[in-house]
Amino acid sequence: MTVSKPEDVRAAWETNAEWWDAYYREGNDFHLKLVAPPTERLLGIRHGEIVLDVACGNGAFARRMVKLGAYVVAFDFSTRFLERARKRTIENAERIEYHSIDATDRDAMLVLGEGRFDAAVCTMAIMDMSEIEPLAEVLPRLLAPDGRFVCSILHPCFNNPSCRMSVEHEDREGELRTVRTMKVERYLTPFSAKGIGIPGQPVPQTYFHRPLQALFEPFFRNGFVLDGLEETAFVDPTNARGPLSWDRYPEIPPVLVVRWRLE
Repeated sequence: MTVSKPEDVRAAWETNAEWWDAYYREGNDFHLKLVAPPTERLLGIRHGEIVLDVACGNGAFARRMVKLGAYVVAFDFSTRFLERARKRTIENAERIEYHSIDATDRDAMLVLGEGRFDAAVCTMAIMDMSEIEPLAEVLPRLLAPDGRFVCSILHPCFNNPSCRMSVEHEDREGELRTVRTMKVERYLTPFSAKGIGIPGQPVPQTYFHRPLQALFEPFFRNGFVLDGLEETAFVDPTNARGPLSWDRYPEIPPVLVVRWRLE
């Protein structure tokens, strides 16, 4: 188990930001196939809506939402990610605001404007947050009365730091088969551990695993209802990057995307 101080969590992302941006650009294969499409479906952006982008990274999804007709207010706690986001935001720059804010800082988030947002989104970042209670508490105050919040996350059941991909061969009635499975060592107890988001990144980051009950409870407690959910997996192994890449596990979803609405 890893015990990381908040400053260590931020320091890792500051170190990785430029490398991630150079690799990720406007979205890698994982994002473009498994994350962005279900997030856009559940978010259902309407032209002219104001959307809050929580932990925006290099701003790739913020720029996508602007193309869908939104005005976006985006924030991240990594100053280096924000620098890269601003440099990449060339088109429609007047329709994106970038702010340096930590998603665990209630007061800082409230400065963005109570009741200002039609929707909020957090793309693949909640598992990187040491606390999610501040966000769950503040979002109902930032959102308009019928506001919605969509977040994507590494699927805690199948894609947490205790999971192990495996490949086995079996002889089934004279036919040799390759069987790929996911082994889960622990799930119910929250824990943190260092890991690699993208092979080759400068330093590992800290993942904060939460089972579904711990992930959902703060949002339920603060007046949200869950009214949309998608689990996504790769379906075409043609361009698989290796025997243990997610492309070869079409029945096991590495990503969970959910939509919350205020009651």
